[in-house]
Amino acid sequence: MSSPDLYSGRPLLDKLAVKPGARVSVLGFDEPWFLGDLSSRTDDLSTGAVAPDSDVIVVWVDHRDDLDDALRPLESKLARNGAIWVFRPKGYPDIKDTDVIDAGKRARLVDNKIASISPTISGMRLVIPVARR
Repeated sequence: MSSPDLYSGRPLLDKLAVKPGARVSVLGFDEPWFLGDLSSRTDDLSTGAVAPDSDVIVVWVDHRDDLDDALRPLESKLARNGAIWVFRPKGYPDIKDTDVIDAGKRARLVDNKIASISPTISGMRLVIPVARR
């Protein structure tokens, strides 16, 4: 199964700005359809650990209490103009958009995009502020 094209009809990896050949690291999100789509876009894919200078880091978090520990170590592995996508369950009371935004600020990151990943999964993009790149 490939990724669902939600709402816009745009392929998910285009919405996530995963360019061909990008270095992508995925933590805690082992959906076969997603990993398959990533593998068709790039050969530089790391799962379970974050590769240095990752262009895109995807991290699954399903509770607000886990956000700080999940985000804190990621900036040092992120390419300066890269992005961290925080995937979380949609409509789940234990983690909301505002929780991700607040944790991003504590990690010295800013949010700049929200995407629907699937009917049950939401994603928020966090980046290093332009002034610190």
